[in-house]
Amino acid sequence: MRSISRVGLVLVVFAVLGVVVGGCGTLSTSLVNESSMLASRPPISAPVETTTDAPAVSTDTAVSTDTSEPTAAPVVITYEPITSQNAPDWVVALSGPADTSLRGTPEPVPPDPDVEEYDPWEKFNEKMFTFNYNMDKYVLKPVAKGYNAVMPDMFQTMIDNAFTNLRMPSRFVNKVLQWKLVDATKEMGRFLINSTLGIAGLFDVARQEMGLERQKADFGQTLGIWGVGPGPYLVLPLLPPLTVRDGVGFAADGAMNPLYYYIPFFPDAFGMRVGDTINDRSLNLDLFQGIEESTIDLYSSVRNGYLQRRNRLIKEGR
Repeated sequence: MRSISRVGLVLVVFAVLGVVVGGCGTLSTSLVNESSMLASRPPISAPVETTTDAPAVSTDTAVSTDTSEPTAAPVVITYEPITSQNAPDWVVALSGPADTSLRGTPEPVPPDPDVEEYDPWEKFNEKMFTFNYNMDKYVLKPVAKGYNAVMPDMFQTMIDNAFTNLRMPSRFVNKVLQWKLVDATKEMGRFLINSTLGIAGLFDVARQEMGLERQKADFGQTLGIWGVGPGPYLVLPLLPPLTVRDGVGFAADGAMNPLYYYIPFFPDAFGMRVGDTINDRSLNLDLFQGIEESTIDLYSSVRNGYLQRRNRLIKEGR
């Protein structure tokens, strides 16, 4: 595009010379099929050659030309085809890899062919999945946005740290049952440090200052490590995706939550649970953002992703 002015000037010169010499000159052009809008580099222009000894042309009227006038060669503009090697960053950012065969959104972890999507209650699960999705979209997410507008991020993180610290007994017991005593010791150390230096768990001092990461473990994973099969896939209202095995584990982990013993009354415990859920959703407002537009079958995608993840966690635990 930058050579348009030069090309125009050259064309004018050649037109004038063509009229003067009576049509003896020739002018050739070529069409380029590649789109210049995707060119990754400025057009490459051929060097302009000039001649000073152009032969004089005579006609019946004895018209002569000025041999000292320089002539310019046509400017040839070439374009390189866009490939994955020379595509500019903005092309990759907008459309993914430049090669069509390389485009797509592959899963970060290859699917495990051993995972069976056993879903005999699919009709019931789909209805519950739709109910939970609409509850999140029209109730929980708007409430979380309002909560996020009035609650600073620092306080949200502190609240999340406190709830995470209170759920330590479940992680500790499951690590012991999985015979991972080193991880269980780390989890106990995290609890003691954060409960004291971290002011009742509001600050994750163990991770920030000592590098002790939270150990992820649940009773459903423990049962899987022991060899218990997952059973049918199950979706219940107001709960995350489960299998029958993980549903039993979910109930067992809830029984190890000390809040249910220190706050035995159902309304108070329910209020704490709702507060924890809203705070967690506020920290993850971008969750599922855009997935519903890019996924044809959201239910099947969530089911497959959940089963793949659970199977991977159990294999890693073993």
